[in-house]
Amino acid sequence: MIQHTDVVVVGGGQAGLAAGYHLRRQGLDFVILDAEASPGGSWQHMWDSLHLFSPADHSSLPGRLMSAQAGETYPDAGHVVDYLADYEKRYDLPVQHGAHVGAVRRDADRLLVVADAGTWRAKAVISATGTWTRPFLPAVPGLFTGRQLHTVNYRSPADFAGQRVIVVGGGNSGAQIAADLALDANVQVTWATQRPPRFLADDIDGRALFDVATARRRALDAGRTDTGGVASLGDIVAVPPVRAARDAGLLEAKPMFSRLTADGARWDDGSQSGADAIIWCTGFRPALSHLAPLNLRGPRGHIPTDGTRALGEPRLHLLGYGDWTGPASATLIGVGRPARDAAREIAQLS
Repeated sequence: MIQHTDVVVVGGGQAGLAAGYHLRRQGLDFVILDAEASPGGSWQHMWDSLHLFSPADHSSLPGRLMSAQAGETYPDAGHVVDYLADYEKRYDLPVQHGAHVGAVRRDADRLLVVADAGTWRAKAVISATGTWTRPFLPAVPGLFTGRQLHTVNYRSPADFAGQRVIVVGGGNSGAQIAADLALDANVQVTWATQRPPRFLADDIDGRALFDVATARRRALDAGRTDTGGVASLGDIVAVPPVRAARDAGLLEAKPMFSRLTADGARWDDGSQSGADAIIWCTGFRPALSHLAPLNLRGPRGHIPTDGTRALGEPRLHLLGYGDWTGPASATLIGVGRPARDAAREIAQLS
């Protein structure tokens, strides 16, 4: 049996919950279908030492401030999970957990959302599935016979006691995981990056980054010169563990290796590093396979949008995937504004 509603939100993490908050304020009927078995989105799968870049009062979804975590300036991932679970409950958002959406299709003047929990016919869909379920692994020549993981699989240094580990990636995940391991005397770490790592100034955290990203988007919208945004400042936020490892001389990056070997990696200059494990902190791609029937993909796998609205399908909005779906929309504090705009546009649909 097909169920009818105004809006289906695909994904119940931070972007999906922000969408639900604003859809309710618009008086729309909606359902949130979330593949996760419990609240918290991807935050419930993060590594043990992960902390936010920003204090709690600058890491909140619309309508409800995140409380501070005792003893922590920057809350950890578990605190975020608790906050999202409380947010979902406080606003009584209609989230169906364990509901995996397989496809979104056109159906006359509506969209049909097919999930393992049922089928919905809606006048609009908000896709908020994020990127965590689509880790990216680069193609590198050679064959490594040891253990290979991605960011999504990493938990703590205890899993690598007495081992040699190569961490690949010069972004925040790569720096944080390399620091986490390097600060443990029982792990030998080699950090490989595509280009020399660029650390932001120590006094810059998520608050400043959000302001810079927002200013860049406003400049672009007004036709002014691109300031470069956050990328112009650097790649890595110097959170306390990263700063500690860097200042202790434990975060000296090597250039990216040219090929894998059976027991490690080899560089262009002929040097080699042995390894028991390689952790690929090489980013993610948007999880958009459920939208394949709409045939909307553009360059780099992105769907072209105007704000959050898909250019090729005005009944579809994409939320929380990065700056291409709203400035800082992949962050807790940044997703509120594009979620509000999407809800307002959907409310105007006939």
